[in-house]
Amino acid sequence: MRISALAALLFAQTVHALPDPPKIEPLPAVSTDLVPLPDELAKVVSSGLTATKVGASAANTSYEAQAALATLESTSARVDQALVGFLPRLSAKATYSRLSEFTPPSLGSGAIVATGAPAGTLNPTPTIAASFSFPLVLNNYLLQAQLAVPVSDYFLRIAKVYSAATHAEDAARFDVVAARAKSSTDGKIAYYNWLRARGQLYISFQAQNDVRAHLKDARNALAAGHASMADVLRAETAAANAELLVERSKSLHDITEKQVMIAIHVPSDERLTIGEYLDIPPTAYVGNVKALVTQAHSQRPELKSIELNAKASRANATMLRAGRYPSLAAYGEATYANPNPRRVPASNEWFPTWALGAQLTWSPNDVGSANAQGNEWDARAAVLDAQKQLMRDGIELEVTNAYNTVRESDLAITTTRRQLVSATEAHRVARELFVNGRTTSTTLTDAETDLLRARLEGLNASIEARMARVRLEHATGLAARQMPITPK
Repeated sequence: MRISALAALLFAQTVHALPDPPKIEPLPAVSTDLVPLPDELAKVVSSGLTATKVGASAANTSYEAQAALATLESTSARVDQALVGFLPRLSAKATYSRLSEFTPPSLGSGAIVATGAPAGTLNPTPTIAASFSFPLVLNNYLLQAQLAVPVSDYFLRIAKVYSAATHAEDAARFDVVAARAKSSTDGKIAYYNWLRARGQLYISFQAQNDVRAHLKDARNALAAGHASMADVLRAETAAANAELLVERSKSLHDITEKQVMIAIHVPSDERLTIGEYLDIPPTAYVGNVKALVTQAHSQRPELKSIELNAKASRANATMLRAGRYPSLAAYGEATYANPNPRRVPASNEWFPTWALGAQLTWSPNDVGSANAQGNEWDARAAVLDAQKQLMRDGIELEVTNAYNTVRESDLAITTTRRQLVSATEAHRVARELFVNGRTTSTTLTDAETDLLRARLEGLNASIEARMARVRLEHATGLAARQMPITPK
């Protein structure tokens, strides 16, 4: 007894020592007013955006495509530079020099210059120059033109340089097509994600009205004694979650709408409208994976670009290896100078001269460096060949995955429609039973959850069916075929 009394005393002291529990503010009442459905989210106008319009606009305004076009211009400039290499090199030079003054040396008075005696005369009488010196011309003028013809380079270098440049230009042209096709596909995907977000926002308003009606029925049932406070609290929780779903759906809608606007580069204050119906199922896709993979391998611009870049690398390798051989060049030169350096003694007058010749140059040091440079470019070509095979494998997997997704999404449209019909009827029956007090609030909540899931899955099935076709068009190269090719 003493121990019990002591324990009771200690417990009482402990309880008095504890702080008062914090006061919990009452939660705001959950509204049961139905929200008007925003029909503008599902409204379709004839002038609105479609996936085709968004894809075309995204391809035309893509910064990635603009960068590829700039690269194409760069490669085209190298082609023009290679064409100039076929022309003989013409150069001209004009110089003026002022020489310093000095006293030129004299040959003196004893120098023998010539004799006037007939040829064969014994001991002829010489003609003696009294004095002789070279004239000094202080102002020197030179006009010179030279034409060089790289004879051996025509066969060993220039043709290969031009071939490499044209292959690189064609590769850059396919890069432009690939960039446009990718931008178009990304734009279409962004468009369908935006439609998904709009549909989800509309469905979230529907779910909010469903749970608010449930909450109103639960409160009425509590007043009539057919439901408990737990049923009302659970309905209030579901209504609060529905409000949260609406806010999250609004945020997702705003983000996806911004993605579309960025993809097609329109002003931020422009209002976007829909021009494509989602309730119409897409046309059934006919085809087989093997044929689609074959089409992709022959149509994808990325593969063509890699193949052409490999050809350009091999052409560069052949051109660089030409450095192992002697280089032969022919040249012609015309000089018009005052004084002309070929004319001795110098005289203060303009005088023309010309020269023709050929030059053969070779260095054994060039053999090793030419082989090394050629091997380097061959290695680059081998890398590109490996990347091409790797890309072919990736494209095959991409096509197979996209094709299977198309088939699955088409089947999902039919399945989710049946699911939506079933969930709608189950929700109607559950609500009638709950209103009449013949079932619990939990059953109605489960029916509402199933109905929300069925609506979202039906929306996702319709969106995924369209997105799968967009991805399949890109994977097979059909999207690239629809892009304009920049003319040469």
